[in-house]
Amino acid sequence: MTEAKKEVPAPRPATTVLLLRPSQRGNPASDLEVFMVVRHQQIDAFSGALVFPGGKLEDADGDKRLRARSTGAASLSDDELKFRIAGIREAFEECGILLAHKRGRKDLIGAAELKPIEARWRKKLGDDQATIVDLVEAEDLELATELMTPYAHWITPTFAPKRFDTWFFLAEAPQDQVALHDGSESTDSVWIGPQAAIEEAKSGKRTLVHATFKNLELLAEGRTVAGALEQAKKRKVVTVQPWLEQRDGKRFLHIPEGAGYRNLVREIPAQGPPQTGVPQTGR
Repeated sequence: MTEAKKEVPAPRPATTVLLLRPSQRGNPASDLEVFMVVRHQQIDAFSGALVFPGGKLEDADGDKRLRARSTGAASLSDDELKFRIAGIREAFEECGILLAHKRGRKDLIGAAELKPIEARWRKKLGDDQATIVDLVEAEDLELATELMTPYAHWITPTFAPKRFDTWFFLAEAPQDQVALHDGSESTDSVWIGPQAAIEEAKSGKRTLVHATFKNLELLAEGRTVAGALEQAKKRKVVTVQPWLEQRDGKRFLHIPEGAGYRNLVREIPAQGPPQTGVPQTGR
């Protein structure tokens, strides 16, 4: 009797944001820090992992009314625009950073203007009591989608129980806005240099899933905020879907060539589930 073939779950569209700022630590090795959050221990997948903010797309992210409320949207397809909008929404929900202008203005919202907006809307969006459309229309905002630079595209391997089709974006954090984790799905947050995060993972202090690890490696090559953004604009984004190979009692994760990553094969523990995917801290 033939064994039934296991159904592969379809990947869910998602977005991840790497918020960048110049180093505040006076580190001569790198003038770049990225905002990361610690995933809640009680969440079933990737609990306790250090991750970039992100989450699944919502229907409202693709609402056609948002095109007129998004600066820099004229050259973007509807598909790319909704991923960028989702990234702005997730950054606001999870970090309190809002990449938006008051309509007709060029400067981003400052800390003083943001505080009452955050009080009115951040929790509502996080609890699904309001949408990004409600926010921008009520506050008369335009979303700064031109500040979201495409960085990477990863799809969770077919053997994973939860799969995501995730676009990564880089964005420089506004200087006078303060990033802080939401306290529910993420329990801690840190501005950290990419190489420092990698070294802390190697020492056992941090947990990094494969996609996070590889994108930190790539980010470290930029060295500065401007360097990382310029590197991203020049590099072609190639879809990465890792696959697993086993040999000599060991397990190895592979990623395809051409996506800009240096080390294409990484050995992982022989026991336990491979930490391969892109953890999503949003719903």
